[in-house]
Amino acid sequence: MTQDAPIFDPATWGLTEQQAELSSLARKLGQEKFAPRAAKYDREASFPTENYKDFFDSGMMGIAIPKEYGGHGADFKTYMLTAAEIGRYCGSTALTFNMHVCSCLWSGFLLDTFDMPDAMRAEHNKTREHHYRRILDDGAIYAQPFSEGGAAAAGSKAFGTTALKVDGGWLINGKKIFASLSGHANYYGALCTEISSKDEDPDRANTMYIAVPANSDGVTVEGDWDPLGMRGTVSRNLIFKDVFVPSDAKLMPSGIYFQAAKRWPHMFMTLTPAYMGLAQAAYDFTVKYLRGEMPGTPPVKRRMYPTKQIAVAQMRIMLEQTKSLWFQAITEAGPNPTRDSLLRAWAAQYTVMENSNEIAQLAIRTCGGQSMLRSLHLERIYRDSRCGALMLPWTSELCLDMLGKGTLYESGERDE
Repeated sequence: MTQDAPIFDPATWGLTEQQAELSSLARKLGQEKFAPRAAKYDREASFPTENYKDFFDSGMMGIAIPKEYGGHGADFKTYMLTAAEIGRYCGSTALTFNMHVCSCLWSGFLLDTFDMPDAMRAEHNKTREHHYRRILDDGAIYAQPFSEGGAAAAGSKAFGTTALKVDGGWLINGKKIFASLSGHANYYGALCTEISSKDEDPDRANTMYIAVPANSDGVTVEGDWDPLGMRGTVSRNLIFKDVFVPSDAKLMPSGIYFQAAKRWPHMFMTLTPAYMGLAQAAYDFTVKYLRGEMPGTPPVKRRMYPTKQIAVAQMRIMLEQTKSLWFQAITEAGPNPTRDSLLRAWAAQYTVMENSNEIAQLAIRTCGGQSMLRSLHLERIYRDSRCGALMLPWTSELCLDMLGKGTLYESGERDE
């Protein structure tokens, strides 16, 4: 099998050796393993278990674990480029993989860019090694339940899920919705509000990021899962009822997540690679189909029609615009971004999430009736790509709102 060309050619885009190697590995896995299975996971709304075995066998599960702990030590940009290649072949796999990787990326590369008191740093290093060993030695999968159906996931109020401090650890209570990997992860990296008494009012500054063992007493998974797209994420409701977790369960030191959300806002872009990959996939499908090279279809060329040529040109322009803005945003990601950098991050998030579906729409219109058949994969790309605009904390609507306010108001400005 001839390997597909990379989304971002290493020479053209100036990738590092590690970025090129990991992206190539992801592309090989995606093309040879993930793509042939994607229809089954979509049809059944089942978790891509086989793909995770391939992740472990290839060493990809430790992509963002620092090298000193035995991982690849990928930085933010390296992970994003690699994950985009996964999304190109199976959107659901890329999204669930993101939920796992963030537990390592946020506790690893991201926090290594932070200044911390020596004692806090030492405690964090000891705690995170505990989590990394579970992944590398025991084959553990981590999830990242985030949404609760309110404003907490968007960052405007405290999480309703609470962690009550008790002897030796915490008691976790709450509910997470759209909790990807529900019933399939070994640990749920839950964002919750730390409290010292049940009567205490939750405070966003006390947000805690903590790993809850899936087999703990009081952890249950509820509800059906039959969505429009991203069906293989299996994002059911996750219930915590008086779940005890020990002191070494923290993925970040207490109070650090709140600082990270303010100082490292690009951390919320990690959902975009799946959709960057889907945009490339929709374009690839159209080119192969019009050239008569799509497996499973007759070798009939349709490229000679001007309307088809114009549509492909429009798709190419939109794809190049999306790639360029997204690449720039992930390149400049880091702590304490400038105002322009943050505005660009929101613009990139909006562009990827919206353009992936716009490109898929153009692809369906251009390829015609056969493209709607489930025997091909374009209709799945279309359904998966529609989901991106809805994903917290930076939905398309919120990106527009933040962009408008961020452009017209200086920090602290108010209208009288």
